[in-house]
Amino acid sequence: MTKVIFEITEEALESGLRGFPVGYCTTSKVDPELGLHYRGKAVREFAHFKPEEVMYCIMEGKLENSSPGFKTFCGELEKRAPLHPKVKEHICKLPRESHPMKLLIAALTIMSPFEAENKYPEDCLNVIAKIPEVVAILINYHAGWGETPPSNPKLGYMENFCHMLRTPNVQDKKVFNEVMRLFNVLHYDHGGGNLSTFVGKAVASGHEDMYGSLAASMCALEGPLHGKANQVCLAFLQEIHKEVGDKVTGDQMEALIRKRLDAGKLLYGFGHAVLRKEDTRATLLCEAGEKYFPNHPLVRIGLLLRERAPKVLSENPKIQDPYANVDLMSGSVLSAAGFPYPDYFTVLFGLSRIVGIARQIVYERCEARGGKGTPIIRPKYLYKSA
Repeated sequence: MTKVIFEITEEALESGLRGFPVGYCTTSKVDPELGLHYRGKAVREFAHFKPEEVMYCIMEGKLENSSPGFKTFCGELEKRAPLHPKVKEHICKLPRESHPMKLLIAALTIMSPFEAENKYPEDCLNVIAKIPEVVAILINYHAGWGETPPSNPKLGYMENFCHMLRTPNVQDKKVFNEVMRLFNVLHYDHGGGNLSTFVGKAVASGHEDMYGSLAASMCALEGPLHGKANQVCLAFLQEIHKEVGDKVTGDQMEALIRKRLDAGKLLYGFGHAVLRKEDTRATLLCEAGEKYFPNHPLVRIGLLLRERAPKVLSENPKIQDPYANVDLMSGSVLSAAGFPYPDYFTVLFGLSRIVGIARQIVYERCEARGGKGTPIIRPKYLYKSA
């Protein structure tokens, strides 16, 4: 007997499919109360793990840093890391006038003729291994920071990325590497239905290759309601800092929040479509901000907002989640670490999220339905006269 999971009502139409199950996600889930989990483990458990360890868990469902399988996985990443010279050449011919996300989308498309093996599992590993160099090259090129240093994957996944990135404002390389590692690990995956992941899987359902599917997913990620939210949040924190200065108190911040809401202005960095508690990723980034940059003005503004905003927002019965989300603090922590370049924040998000999307594409193309894969995406639309 077929189990009826949801009854579709007229009110559910034109609602972005919000809350409607359409498949399975084996890599991660977002629990409204408990937050993000990778392979059944709370994301907080991964906060201090190396990227390779977390990626192996997402790929294989095992958190093992000494097993033969893990060592083989790390060896494959190193072996597959070298980027075809033609990809490097073409990235550095793209228009600098474009937003960096446009360059990432173009770079993924460029990779296809030079890197694709047209086997989803192989291309999953290939793109994960190569994407740090792709992103480092396009940021260095777009920012005018000069030629990218040679890749050295033996340094480690994010250590190599930071080595290739010619960021001019880094004061403490160890802290910079740690912040980049944490940001990377926290953004690998976020369930199966977020826009960029869903779009990538939908495009792959037509048997587009891995690179074209990921390019489409990055188009989805680029929008201000999705991946660009951390860039918007940083601008919001900068606006607040300009208004209140460095010595604002908690009470003054609360008064400012009330004044802003009374004026009909938005409060960025709070609320989530699924979560009903503070986003664990926000908690971890706030902890990093308190640990490494307690006196940085934007970090302090973010921490005060996190402390006072939920109290004010929860007074509105229509607000279901008044708590901080991941975007509140990610931009300010990146800036404090020596990367105050918001135009590249979504690119860093894409560098990370490609891991989860690529693995989910492998599941839907090669493992779902007993290995048959999911059929081409084809939802039903009802005709409505204009």
